[in-house]
Amino acid sequence: SCNFPFSSPFQLAALERQVFDFLGYQWAPILANFLHIIIVILGLFGTIQYRPRYIVVYAIWTAVWVTWNIFIICFYLEVGGLSKDSELLTFNISRHQSWWSENGPGCVRKEASMSGIAGLDSHSYISVIGCALEYRYIEVMHSSFQILIALVGFVYACYVVSVFTEEEDSFDFIGGFDPFPLYHVNEKPTNLLFKQTYL
Repeated sequence: SCNFPFSSPFQLAALERQVFDFLGYQWAPILANFLHIIIVILGLFGTIQYRPRYIVVYAIWTAVWVTWNIFIICFYLEVGGLSKDSELLTFNISRHQSWWSENGPGCVRKEASMSGIAGLDSHSYISVIGCALEYRYIEVMHSSFQILIALVGFVYACYVVSVFTEEEDSFDFIGGFDPFPLYHVNEKPTNLLFKQTYL
């Protein structure tokens, strides 16, 4: 049951997001998603192998992950001078935008030739119309869902770490306060030796 938050299908939402970020060539989110997937696997391994340190790493990462997703929400809602049309998420390598900007629900993609402009004969102007939901709101919903999952994961990671440390403390208590454990182990063979000598 301790594995649930790490192995739950909700954690696969990061994989789904990774696919769409790859399709949109969003390099910064691709790296963030990759790190998130690795650390979720680390948290799962820590839970299975009773390694609280790995779960602590996961818990710390969830705080970073929540911060990253808040930034993504601010980016697409253009809060604080951020612009969704900037090339920030592509590291200024390309002018790509979110995959959802052209492929959202109800979106119709139209290409118009720009042959009249010199040097742009091979290019075409793409216009997108009829979208039922603007792509930035889809990205905001994705990030909000990730924040929700991360918060649940953080709470459960803290619970699992506390359970593991309680188990370790109780285990130490059982045999940890014996002042001379080696003396008691060696006591029986010595008594047997004396008995054999006496006989």
